[in-house]
Amino acid sequence: MYQNVTDKFVVVGDRVLIRPKSSDERTKSGIYLPPGVQEKEKIQTGYVLKTGPGYPVGPPPESGEPWMEESSLPQYIPLQAKVGDLAIFIQNSSYEIEYEGEKYVIVPNAAILLLIREDDELEYYLK
Repeated sequence: MYQNVTDKFVVVGDRVLIRPKSSDERTKSGIYLPPGVQEKEKIQTGYVLKTGPGYPVGPPPESGEPWMEESSLPQYIPLQAKVGDLAIFIQNSSYEIEYEGEKYVIVPNAAILLLIREDDELEYYLK
């Protein structure tokens, strides 16, 4: 039924599910770093696996127009993050979980500092 483990996850609100990118275990000069040093980094990177629906907003004001449909469905302002983006985020705001042996990070959208999108559309806008 589920093709991927993350298909079981339902991300809520303005949160983003990220698979942390494996950090280098050594510095540029070749010195190996213990795990404690790597965990103290303030900034972390990872790939966006799923996003929540976004920021909830209230219903539109009643206009009283008879031709307008009543909408009782929740409405959201969508997030900028998309599946596949490389996210650079503040680690202190994130929550690490482990599911079936895999580590994931749940990050609020406000903690994401930068998104790197490998996309043809992005190249179009940079020209």
